[in-house]
Amino acid sequence: MKTINAIAALAAATSVYAAPSPTEQLSPRASTLTAITVKGNAFFQGSNRFYIRGVDYQPGGSSELVDPLADSTTCTRDIAEFQKLGLNTVRVYTVDNTANHDACMSALAAAGMYLVLDVNTPLYSLNRANPSPSYNSVYLQNIFATIDTFANYTNTLAFFSGNEVINDDTTTPAAPYVKAVTRDMRQYIGSRGYRQIPVGYSAADVDSNRLEMAQFMNCGTNDERSDFFAFNDYSWCDPSSFQISGWDQKVKNFTGYGIPIFLSEYGCNTNTRKFEEVAALYNTEMTSVYSGGLVYEYSEEGSHYGLVTINSDGTITEGPDYAALKTALAGTSDPSGTGGYNATGGASNCPAKSANWDVTGDSLPAIPSAAAAMMKTGAGKGFGLTGAGSQNAGGTSTGTATPGSGSVTATGTPKKSSASLSQTPFDKTPFFLTGVVVAFSLVGACLL
Repeated sequence: MKTINAIAALAAATSVYAAPSPTEQLSPRASTLTAITVKGNAFFQGSNRFYIRGVDYQPGGSSELVDPLADSTTCTRDIAEFQKLGLNTVRVYTVDNTANHDACMSALAAAGMYLVLDVNTPLYSLNRANPSPSYNSVYLQNIFATIDTFANYTNTLAFFSGNEVINDDTTTPAAPYVKAVTRDMRQYIGSRGYRQIPVGYSAADVDSNRLEMAQFMNCGTNDERSDFFAFNDYSWCDPSSFQISGWDQKVKNFTGYGIPIFLSEYGCNTNTRKFEEVAALYNTEMTSVYSGGLVYEYSEEGSHYGLVTINSDGTITEGPDYAALKTALAGTSDPSGTGGYNATGGASNCPAKSANWDVTGDSLPAIPSAAAAMMKTGAGKGFGLTGAGSQNAGGTSTGTATPGSGSVTATGTPKKSSASLSQTPFDKTPFFLTGVVVAFSLVGACLL
């Protein structure tokens, strides 16, 4: 989301640390979908290559923060629109980690759709201008609580540890903190006994340090490396081409990169959008490196990127961009086979310090001690969308991490916050559900 980090930089300065509360053991929820895994530089659904065909989804935008996955009426209305587009993934930028999401996550699963989720909120996030105090145990507790809320849905595809934290050359010193958060999330997922849910970063559309950021997130010891790398790209402005847009050079630069890459936002609106880039994105000229992307954005929020307009009465009006994207996606199939992916994968070399990359080596801050304890105890209840904020809450890192310190050394039992102890039936009126899906929903309710 283009403005959420600006809001985060102005977040409240105080917060009170909430001690972990008792939680209930939970087995993974029933789902119609197979969990997505990473092999080499690609995503897989079982033995089949998986390409993200998605949209960025945050009705209300950053100015009116609401959790679209906590309202079954809203999500089922919009899932019907996603299905008409032929999507398989949505990205949500902000959720309430104290709310119940069973209904909407079940509805997404019934529609064959996965979730890529940002774990930050404007009040609980890194401050790019002064990252050290904002990397603290209160912040980490809240994002760990978000992981707890969504980890047991098998259609949770991935988590974003950050979005556009580095947005120019002067903010690159924040990169070690972004990478530390990614490391901590991966360690928490493993330590709490969840399946291996991919964790990565969504980078800004900054030509001067995009490659360095990608290299940095994939260098160092295995515990420090991301599971994937994504970036927001608005360089293809119709009418354009693979060469004119510069996408050919990006493919060249990322060839050999060892983890999956996808576009976390795309869809330049400088001219009339025809989404001609879709044909290139899912073509073998790109699929050896890229695994699809997410169009920005579903609903019109004042920036002229919306595919639809949400009317005051709650109804949807599909815009010309919706029709253009629908045509582009319908006319573009995924490549057969595995799309030429790099099965070997592997780490990158860390980028050298330069005029546009103000980071030396791969030293990362050590996880704050209170957050480290959560690997065994769990995070407890999150702060939702109305907490006091974490950016100057104290409980910061006190040193530099040793290589390998983010490895999983003990595995606990998956937990679930008290906010999700009961499953709420979802409204099935906006789209048809088969009897098989209903049966799965009943089984899921029995498991809770």
